[in-house]
Amino acid sequence: MDWQGWFTLLLLVCMIIALVRETLGPDITVFAALGLLVCTGVITPKEAVSGFSNKGMLTVAILFVVAAAIENTGAFYGFFHKLVGTTKDRTKSFLRVILPVSFLSAFLNNTPIVVMFAPTIRQWAIDHNISPSKYLIPLSYASILGGMCTLIGTSTTLIVNGLMIDRDMPGMSMFEIAKAGVPCLLAGMLYLKFIGVRLLPDRKDLIEKAAQTGREYLVEMRVQEDSPLIGKNIEEAELRHLKGLFLVKIIRGEETITAVAPKVRLHANDKLIFTGLVSTIRDLQQFKGLVPITGSDEEKDLQSTEKMAEAVISPSSPLIGHTIRDSNFRTRYRSSILAVHRNGERIESKIGDIVIRPGDTLLLLNSDAFERSWTHSKDFYLVSSLSEERTIASKKKPLALGILLLMIIMATIGPALPKIGGTSIDMFICAFGAAALLLVTRCISPEEARNSVELNVLLLIACAFGIGKALDKTGAASFIADGIIALFSQFGKTGVLAGMYLLTICFSAIITNNATAVLMFPIAIATASHISADPRPFAFIVALAASASFATPIAYQTNMIVYGPGGYRFSDYLKVGIPLNILLWIIAVATVPVFWPL
Repeated sequence: MDWQGWFTLLLLVCMIIALVRETLGPDITVFAALGLLVCTGVITPKEAVSGFSNKGMLTVAILFVVAAAIENTGAFYGFFHKLVGTTKDRTKSFLRVILPVSFLSAFLNNTPIVVMFAPTIRQWAIDHNISPSKYLIPLSYASILGGMCTLIGTSTTLIVNGLMIDRDMPGMSMFEIAKAGVPCLLAGMLYLKFIGVRLLPDRKDLIEKAAQTGREYLVEMRVQEDSPLIGKNIEEAELRHLKGLFLVKIIRGEETITAVAPKVRLHANDKLIFTGLVSTIRDLQQFKGLVPITGSDEEKDLQSTEKMAEAVISPSSPLIGHTIRDSNFRTRYRSSILAVHRNGERIESKIGDIVIRPGDTLLLLNSDAFERSWTHSKDFYLVSSLSEERTIASKKKPLALGILLLMIIMATIGPALPKIGGTSIDMFICAFGAAALLLVTRCISPEEARNSVELNVLLLIACAFGIGKALDKTGAASFIADGIIALFSQFGKTGVLAGMYLLTICFSAIITNNATAVLMFPIAIATASHISADPRPFAFIVALAASASFATPIAYQTNMIVYGPGGYRFSDYLKVGIPLNILLWIIAVATVPVFWPL
């Protein structure tokens, strides 16, 4: 291996370290690595941009629109609440959570499914005096397991399919991966029901405190200079016995008053720090001259036209690494941040000084226009609206579901149909047609369609293709393949396949599943070539392993979505996810060679 191969390996290690440390956004990190490979002549500009025209990547882009249209029409709203809410039996309710979610995730992007169902499940659990932490990780895991059963269930499989076609290998059919995916799904369900649920925390944390009615936040209020509260003590101002609210401290200039006594009198510009439930914070609007301090240091009265909502910061959000004050949040989103939760705990510091991290849960004060504009934003996931329920465009539900069903049917039977203009009816064409129909029939507006496309994810995938080319071209992939063979060849070809799965799930735990699939694919093909094995089972093993991102919250978007609302800690994912990864490793290695002989 020449200097270019060693340089590519060194750059790959540096890129992985940067991704783990979250130095920059994942897409920017991978883009920068690709730029260095082009500038040093390791790959040509044509090779660098080849990923932007890959069918797998383009199919992922189009399916973002399809999933957003299904969500936009409210095709599944109400269904899940009725399904889970009909029983108080924990066993039945658990199955009623994971079974429908896994089924839907086989045909839709699992991110909007988890976004839609997480608030319903959480509220159902609270209403029945059950810790939501027993349900939200299974919700995420069920969506991942379901996605492993079809070609369109997860973007990872679509990307591997695109890479296979680029190598002149036959692509996957709609349900081909189900041969191994369904056994993994069934084993995963049994594990979650009988073992995983016992490993999950039964955490009566800040989320479930205060009579199990909601999440607690710290909210900062200021006494205006003309407030009628000035001169009154806490008891006279009726701030002592507020239902669901507690006055934690008063900040008066450089002085901080804690354990606030009822006789303490209020001064102009006093900052009052309350802890309270989302459902009761709005009660503070009854006090004239008391206004919330938002992250941008702006203050405004709580208006009746505004509502509160919770949103989880996505791993790709441009807000990450900025303080709330410097993020320009109010100007950019026309919404105010009232408070922040992190890892199930409220953050006890000035709201404007909080540095935003992936998985933070924000308490927002906004208008109806905010939801319409930012529901499909990938800067954060709008996990719950804490006022009135969303109005659903119910008239479009049957049409949207019909188009989705038609897409699935055509993708399944398409390869057997006559070619159109010399082109087979594949998943790309079916998704393209479905997206066009959804737009023409106004199941989704052009603006919503544009907003639904996760450009940062597509940039990450496309750039990772270029890095994969460099691994293949320079011999770095062969070098890594030789290492895998040296470690596992004593167990035969099946042992090498097991080693490939193990390396892939280790990668997927620390970098995104899509990037893992693209980077591991050339290594898998090189490994198959070195041991004179069919490359097809190695491609499937990469697709399955890259999707099996259970061990960390950062590895998969759905894990991150439930991180804050579930009150989880990083260790909860390790405790529940690692045994599940080991179980699926055994099942995948046992089933893949049966259906795709080595």
